[in-house]
Amino acid sequence: MSEAAPGLPDSPAFATPERARLAEAVRSLIDAVMTTEGDDPAVLLEVAAGAEELAERLGGRREAGAGYRPRSHNDYLPRSPVVGDASPLAPRIEWDTSDDALDGKPGIEAHGTFGAPYEGPPGHVHGGMIALAFDEILGIANIAGNHPGMTARLTIHYRKPTPLFHDLQFRAVVDRVEGRRIMSRAELWDGDTLTAQAEGIFVRPLPQRAVEIFGPDAAEAL
Repeated sequence: MSEAAPGLPDSPAFATPERARLAEAVRSLIDAVMTTEGDDPAVLLEVAAGAEELAERLGGRREAGAGYRPRSHNDYLPRSPVVGDASPLAPRIEWDTSDDALDGKPGIEAHGTFGAPYEGPPGHVHGGMIALAFDEILGIANIAGNHPGMTARLTIHYRKPTPLFHDLQFRAVVDRVEGRRIMSRAELWDGDTLTAQAEGIFVRPLPQRAVEIFGPDAAEAL
């Protein structure tokens, strides 16, 4: 099983506007590293040295391991590699609830742009990144429908290549719930073009297991 955001509240102490601005700046640096060609080696080394110095100011470069202390799951969404405004890895997918997300069902709608770091086929989003985004978006749709769970199965149907640098839209809903099993689905659109679809089966963990994975506050959230 993989993790689908269990819906615990974000941590205000972590997800500050200042950290979001820093994440956006690092995101821009990552994009520049991925797209800039032909720079003077001396310039590259100078920028690298500057980046290393900044990393030291924030607590040092990580040599091994996760690089941060174990913590509660309360600040998961700000750290998300898909929707996290505090994560420089995230393409920054913005989402909100919708009364008519897909086929008249309530769920969530999300939109955002995948830049150069997410390239697979030339000019298009890597299929693995699309799968990751679907996993996260479906998990959030489950939360919005009061059915949080963990991913048991995720099936992706790739209909068309998904372009980079386009404003893309996700739509996701909970289809049905059978006991602890939650069946959800989502679509990805580039304007009027359907580029991919996803179907997920999620499982609501038992309270004891939720506490083991997500910390003492998880039982109430789930």
